[in-house]
Amino acid sequence: MRTEEEAADAAETGAGDEGTGPATAAAPAAVERVAVEFAGEGEGLEEMSWGMWEIWQAMGRQRNQLPIGGRVAVEPGTTLDDLAAELRYMMERFPSMRTRLRFAPGGRALQQLFSTGRVTLEVYDAAPDTDPQEVAAAVEERYRSEPFDFAGQWPVRMAAVRRHGRPVQQVTVMHHLVTDGFGGAIMLDQLRARDTAPVSGMQQLEQARWQRSAAGQRQNERALRHFEGVLRTMPAQQLPGPTDPREPRHWAAQFHSPALTAALPTIAARTGTTVPGILLGLFAVGLYRATGISPVVVRPVVNNRFRAVFADVVCMVAQAGVCAVDVAGASAVEAVKRAGRASMTAYRHAYFDPEGLDDLVERISIERGEDASIRTYFNDRSTYALPADTDREVDPRELAQELRAARRDTVFRWFAREEVQTERLFVHVDDTPEGGLRFEIRIDTHYVSPAQAEAFACAMEAAAIEAALQETAAQPTGTTAQAAADGGESAGAAPDGDGRPSRGAPAGPA
Repeated sequence: MRTEEEAADAAETGAGDEGTGPATAAAPAAVERVAVEFAGEGEGLEEMSWGMWEIWQAMGRQRNQLPIGGRVAVEPGTTLDDLAAELRYMMERFPSMRTRLRFAPGGRALQQLFSTGRVTLEVYDAAPDTDPQEVAAAVEERYRSEPFDFAGQWPVRMAAVRRHGRPVQQVTVMHHLVTDGFGGAIMLDQLRARDTAPVSGMQQLEQARWQRSAAGQRQNERALRHFEGVLRTMPAQQLPGPTDPREPRHWAAQFHSPALTAALPTIAARTGTTVPGILLGLFAVGLYRATGISPVVVRPVVNNRFRAVFADVVCMVAQAGVCAVDVAGASAVEAVKRAGRASMTAYRHAYFDPEGLDDLVERISIERGEDASIRTYFNDRSTYALPADTDREVDPRELAQELRAARRDTVFRWFAREEVQTERLFVHVDDTPEGGLRFEIRIDTHYVSPAQAEAFACAMEAAAIEAALQETAAQPTGTTAQAAADGGESAGAAPDGDGRPSRGAPAGPA
């Protein structure tokens, strides 16, 4: 595995802004502001939905508005009127785009939906000798870094970058109260098709009303009973603690393993587990081998789109469930099966009142005499689909050769060290342009050391190889895993950026 340690030149200003390239130049001044009038359906004032509450709390913990969006080249021939029409379409079609916060006496946030209003499309000009992408990057950086006024502004910022008088780049950034990742994909699909059918599904105001209903309260009670069962039985220590605290405190890495992706079809055929369940199982094995702590207690982010009323909504309905996966002494295959079963239970109970969960955690923390909060998250944002021929017979020797070759291209690299607050451990899974998977690993070094994070990544890859290859599928996870494909690096230890060994093993779908 190739490792390379890189600190970002500056702290990131928003989630998802990798900070891997050179610092962007200061954004130029807008040369024009186009007023866009809109008129959509519905209005009203309500409590925030559970999904909104969850992301609102995350913004508070992380002291970050978690902006989403980005920049893209526009189709040749696109005019400012076209971009204004696109902005108008989004505002009129999606109620979450017309929602602001109103703060009640005492500071409690409420959601307010407006039927009409005016939003601004900013226009920037790139000089003839300037790369428009650099101008767009600078505008995006500013959009992400400037705080949103949740009560006084619309939740979207949009700009056009022109060159020689023609739009060539578009920048769109929203704060995270608008939607989750899957909702963003739905928005883009409808935007491309210019869908004019009435929006379907339960929108935010209706969600808040349903949550107060008897049916909503029953759902919440079931979910919190599930949480309580985990909170009362989980180990007191979920993560190693300050074995190697660093300053800056929060680190972020990218991990790309073609071998892990190549192993997924065989693992799925062998275990009957879906890809999200497999990835959660590999996460659990990797974390156990890197820390020695079992069961692995994790909050998987659930997009909740399997609930029919949320299938096509563009708003925040994703929430983090909870599960405990006992992997000590289990083979990689058995750990994946256990994680698959645990994930199904977590998904069913990932729609709940976050404030009610806060009260539950506080009560159980007092009863246990220790902090019962869970700050380990796993967020599978990928759309990876298994190939159609997953059930075909695979020659173990050919597969071993394939995985050995793929493993040579594994990369782990640190791309940011910062004081920006993050959770204790947060792992995202994203698609790559080549059709593979990329893991983004964010750690609080006061809970997970850099070496443990690298050991965790190595162990996930090794567990995938073990589960895929027949002859190593029964290896217990309590051992220090050698890469099954080539007998290479130990998954239980990996050097950190300073060359020090980890304190490794044996010693969590949006």
